[in-house]
Order: sequence, then structure tokens, then C-alpha cells
Amino acid sequence: MTSPANLNLFLRQLPKAELHLHLEGMLSPTRVISLAKKYSVSLDSDELASRYNLRGFTQFLELYKWATSFLREPEDYAQLAQDAATALHEQGVVYAEITLSVGVMLLRKQNVAENFHALKKVFTRNFTASPPSENGPQVQFIFDAVRQFGPTPAMEVARIAAELKNQGVVAFGLGGDELSVPLSNFRPIYKFAAGHGLHLLVHAGETGGPEQIQDAIDILGAERIGHGIAAIRSSTLITTLANRKIPLEICPTSNLRTNALSIQLNSAHSKLAHHPLPKFFRQGVPVTISTDDPAMFNTTLLEEYSAALQMGLSFEDLLVMNRTAFEHSFLPEPARQSFLSQLQSFAAPT
Repeated sequence: MTSPANLNLFLRQLPKAELHLHLEGMLSPTRVISLAKKYSVSLDSDELASRYNLRGFTQFLELYKWATSFLREPEDYAQLAQDAATALHEQGVVYAEITLSVGVMLLRKQNVAENFHALKKVFTRNFTASPPSENGPQVQFIFDAVRQFGPTPAMEVARIAAELKNQGVVAFGLGGDELSVPLSNFRPIYKFAAGHGLHLLVHAGETGGPEQIQDAIDILGAERIGHGIAAIRSSTLITTLANRKIPLEICPTSNLRTNALSIQLNSAHSKLAHHPLPKFFRQGVPVTISTDDPAMFNTTLLEEYSAALQMGLSFEDLLVMNRTAFEHSFLPEPARQSFLSQLQSFAAPT
């Protein structure tokens, strides 16, 4: 039997793709303290610990709003990008599609292009590091609008994403409160984004019901679904996802910490062992594993893979899910095939 240390080494060495990752969600307490000091804001250690001790979706949104308030200048985003590049390299991630909360930047009257160029420069520098063994991941970007802000700000996010499409922005997404504004209100924005060659993503079925996922597909043309765990409540929807090969970007620890898992399972005592990830996988739904907001949920991609094993999935299953992430990424085809060829030499440990 393979030892835990050897299993962890195998997972670390496996070239991985991560598709559902918010840059701002990588704001660690240490980075927040550093930024607060820069802006002469005194932080109480007890308050910091309390904010990061998440106990539900509302508290998570409050933490996100508070922590990102210290991202005020392009240099702040550059520092966060370096944190992210380092962390992803340590986790063995070779490709990531990183979501940027552009809707929040606009709300705070920030220059999105300046922020983007500052952080992109850092990822590019890490990707071309020498020696090659120290390279950071290849990265592309998703510009995210905030659902509760409404369609007008969302259109501005889509417009900026279209302007920066040739500089590494590959998709337009929508996150935030699923119960705030109907998805039908965003149809013109998604039509605009698609018309400008952007891929289409939607956070759906995290805390909302399966109808949110169905609307994301039917109304907005979503190519991948962020979270989507509400699908477990609809066998018809599971069949649709499986037949149409629409992936769910699964973030197990996030679902636990935000209470999304408890909401979907209608249980006050949900555990990771109860997560529907194995059921989705065994019913043919394409699934990928991600961390969502790893610093805020105190997790890593390696820990998410380990959690999947504890749910009863096998190493062979994890290899399939990792391959699925590359297959359903928004990489150019030659790059996709290059990454997939790297995976051929990896077999599950015995």
C-alpha cells in the first residue's frame, strides 16, 4: 500500500489544471495585514481571526468585501499575483484560469486595465522563470461581474473584457448572490460577450436551486457551471449535464464553509463525505476540482484532491477529473494537446 507521503508526492507532481479560482480569494491574512499597514489601517488580530473563521455564505461575502477593500492600487494586485503564482507552483498547478472581480474594481472606481496589466506582468514573469523547474503556471483570465449589482455594471465588465481579449482574457463570468437578479436580465450582456469571442461562465446552483443551472445553460449559454451542486436535486438536470458534456467546477471545501452543501442537502450537519461530487462523476457529468477562494477557506488544491479520495473516489478518478479540466479549459488546441500529452506518463500509484 502506498504511504500517505508517497500519495501526497504523487499528487504534487501531477501536472494539474485549476479552472475555478478567484485571485481575490487568495488574499491571506498575512497579505491583508501587509496591505492594511501600507494604508495605515490598524488591524486587531482577534478581528482578523474572526473574519476568516467562516460560518456561512453571508459571512463569506462580508469577508470578501472587507479583505478586497485593501486592494487599492495596481501594485497591490501585483503583490497578490505573486502570492498566487507561488502558491500555484507549490501545488503543482501548471495551468490556471483565474477569475478577477472586475465588477468590484469598477464599484471602487479603479482603473481595471492598470490593475490587470500589473498582475498579468507578474504571472508572465513567473511563467518564464529560469530554470524551467521553477516556472509558475500558464494563466488565462476570466472577468467576473457581480450579479446583485445588476446588468448595467455587468455590461461594463463585458465591454472591458472584450477590449482585453487579445491580452489573455478568455471569458466573461457572473458571480455573487444567485437570489438577487434573474439571469434573464443578463441575456444581452452574454450575447455581447459571445459576439466578441469570449467564453461564457456562470456561478449557478451553489446556494440557489437547480433551476439556476438550467437557466444559466438555456438563457445565457453557459459553457461551464461554477459549483452547480444543486444539480443533485434534479435527475433530469444531471442527465442534461452528462449528455451535453457541460462541466461542473466543483469546490468541495468552499461548499462546506459557505453552508452551500447544507443548503443543497437540506441538512444542518453536512460533511465533505456527503458531497455529491462522486455521484456526479459516476453519472457521467464532467467535473473538475478547484479551490474557489483558497486563502479564505483555508484550503489548497492538494487538500481538495485528498478530500475527494476520502469521499470514496479513486486515484484513477482524480486523473480523469484532472484530464477533464484540461479538456474543458479555454486553451488554444495546440497548448491543450501539449498539456494532455504530459499526463500520459502519469498512472495512479498502487
